[in-house]
Amino acid sequence: MPTDAPLILGFDTSSAHCAAALLRGDSVLAQRREEMAKGQAERLMPLLEELLTEGGVTWADLDAIAVGIGPGNFTGIRISVSAARGLALGLDVPVIGVSSLEAQAFGQEKPVISSLDARRDHLYLQIDAEHPGLFTTDNLPPLATGARCIGHRADEIAARCGGTVAVASYPMAEAIARVAATRLAQPDLPAPAPLYLREADAAPSREQPPALLDD
Repeated sequence: MPTDAPLILGFDTSSAHCAAALLRGDSVLAQRREEMAKGQAERLMPLLEELLTEGGVTWADLDAIAVGIGPGNFTGIRISVSAARGLALGLDVPVIGVSSLEAQAFGQEKPVISSLDARRDHLYLQIDAEHPGLFTTDNLPPLATGARCIGHRADEIAARCGGTVAVASYPMAEAIARVAATRLAQPDLPAPAPLYLREADAAPSREQPPALLDD
């Protein structure tokens, strides 16, 4: 394993999990995924510390941070994106945001259709490099014929486009780190921002006006 290969820490809390992977070049030094419906904010940093220890490195050794930007759970996405931006600022390293849909499709032959459960009979879907969207199975966009279909309701989608059902090539956090590695050489990388494809479940009351502050 080349010791001069970039060391990337990737993590994701966009779903009901806390996942992280430590990647040097093409080799995974350590990775962890813990299923949890809540508590990611308290668990994320200790998990990352444990991963670095397991990989035999320190924060100062990192060359980049990679983070999952969703789509997914609003609170979970904010937790990981905020943590990633703060870590990158403190460590003075690049931070790269990667969508869950892109990470899930990484390493697959195109055309590939990546989908995630969006709840309430909806799904998030992305075809190759097209912009992702929120759909139902009754209102899908034009599908790529013969595509490899990965993720939520992949069997139904494959049946619609004459495609085949496939499984993700890598665990989510590892895939996020691998996608980020392909972008390290790009100049002027944008700061990661949450990828929200639907409105939040909780919204301000429409009946009660916002409180006004006195001057």
